[in-house]
Amino acid sequence: MKYKRVLLKLSGEALSGQKGSGFDEKTCIAVAEQIRTIVTDGCQVAVVIGGGNFWRGRSSETIQRNQADQIGMLATVMNCIYMSEICRHVGMMTQVLTPFACGSFTKLFSRDRVEKYLSKNMVVFLAGGTGHPYFSTDTATALRAVEIQADAILAARAVDGVYDADPKDHADAKKYDTIPVSKIIEEKLGVVDMTAAVICYENKMPMCVFGLNEENSIVNCVNGNCTGTVVTAD
Repeated sequence: MKYKRVLLKLSGEALSGQKGSGFDEKTCIAVAEQIRTIVTDGCQVAVVIGGGNFWRGRSSETIQRNQADQIGMLATVMNCIYMSEICRHVGMMTQVLTPFACGSFTKLFSRDRVEKYLSKNMVVFLAGGTGHPYFSTDTATALRAVEIQADAILAARAVDGVYDADPKDHADAKKYDTIPVSKIIEEKLGVVDMTAAVICYENKMPMCVFGLNEENSIVNCVNGNCTGTVVTAD
C-alpha cells in the first residue's frame, strides 16, 4: 500500500450518477465498498464531498454570495451525512465533523478528534467546507489534508484526470499522466481552484486526480496505481 492516510475528495455530481442531482445509491454503495477495502487493508481515510449535486452557489445572481456559499456548505453536510450512513450500511464506523455547530447532527472539527477517530479505523467525513464563504471545497480539501497530515489527496471526479483543455469541449485534449502542481498554477489549468493549488504547493501535498466511475479506482490509487493523473508537489 502506497498511502497510509489519505484525504478522499468526492465530487457531489459524481455521486449523483447519471441523474445529475441528488444521489445514485448504486454509485454511492460502490464507493463505500472501495473505502471499506482500503480501510480494511490499513489505510486511514478522511473524506470531503462537494455539494454540486444539490447546489452550485456561484450560478445564482439573485442572492448574496455569502448566503449562496452557506447553502453550499449545508449541501456538503447533507452529502457527508448520507455517505456516512452508506459506509455504515456496508460495515464501517464513521463520524461527521463540521467547522460550525449543526446541533446533534455532527461534531465540531478539531485535529485531535480526527486523530482519535482515524486511530479507531473510523472513516471521518469533513463537511461544511472551511466554514467561511468565498472558499471552495477544493480549498477545504487542501487545508484539511495539510492539517491532518495526509500522505496525499485522492480527487475522485467525473473526469478521469488532468487535461491541457476541457475534454468535453476539445476532443483533442491531452491527458497528463504526471504534472507538477506548479504548472497547474502557472497555466491556470483549473484542476482545483488557485487557493487550493497554492496550499498544496507550499505544503508539498501530492494529489491523484482520477475518474470515480472507473472500476476500483480508489483502491488502485491507494495502492499506487493511479489511472488518472498524479499531481506532484513541486
